[in-house]
Amino acid sequence: MRYSGCHYSLCDNGDGMNKTIIIIPTYNEAENIESIITRVREFEPAVDILVVDDNSPDGTGAFVERKMKTDPRLALLKRRGKEGLGKAYLHAFREVLNDPSVEWIQMLDADFSHDPKYLPQIFSQANDADMIIGSRYVSGGGTVGWVLWRRLLSRFANAYCRLITGMPIRDATAGFILMRTSLMREARLDDMRSRGHSFMMELKHRLWKTGARVVEVPVLLEDRYQGKSKMSKEAIGEAVLAPWKMRFGKS
Repeated sequence: MRYSGCHYSLCDNGDGMNKTIIIIPTYNEAENIESIITRVREFEPAVDILVVDDNSPDGTGAFVERKMKTDPRLALLKRRGKEGLGKAYLHAFREVLNDPSVEWIQMLDADFSHDPKYLPQIFSQANDADMIIGSRYVSGGGTVGWVLWRRLLSRFANAYCRLITGMPIRDATAGFILMRTSLMREARLDDMRSRGHSFMMELKHRLWKTGARVVEVPVLLEDRYQGKSKMSKEAIGEAVLAPWKMRFGKS
């Protein structure tokens, strides 16, 4: 498989999970990208990583291209411009799901809110589930460094989503997710239009409705390591409507 003229090979990551790829979407993450790749390698040294960059003006993509010269399990998918997290992930999903040998896709933020130290714990659940979520809202999970309004908003959003959709997932807005590709193909994700937190809710809802067995692993999510949050009022507004669209089959 090739991205932007660059090749990566899939391999066993050392714990029995063959053909797994970690997708890291980026936009202006030059401050974090080297550190997050290094952190992934610390806990999963043999896993493949695909960085999906929305043509970051700060040089994030250029750094990844240089890094690829010394890391054969690193690849870059270059996009033309900023279109949001949902579209970046869907683009990456399309590319990766075209390869029938890929069995698992792991989603990971570049900003250190998702600590790669939890990857072995998440991967260890793969024999018993199709979607494993790094969850703030199961016993042992939580947040670190979040301001009060953000904690309250997140808890409300997740309770709201569960109530309206009936989906039995405690952390519906989480983006720290391992997914079995066979279920992703069945779920037909290409027509998703959601962004931000709505995208995360809809993605889980579609996989759950497809029959995915779900496990939530407790994690502590920290506030951004460096850089600025990309949460917007528009994304919050969309998240209010998204559960209703899911409930009535509009998404």
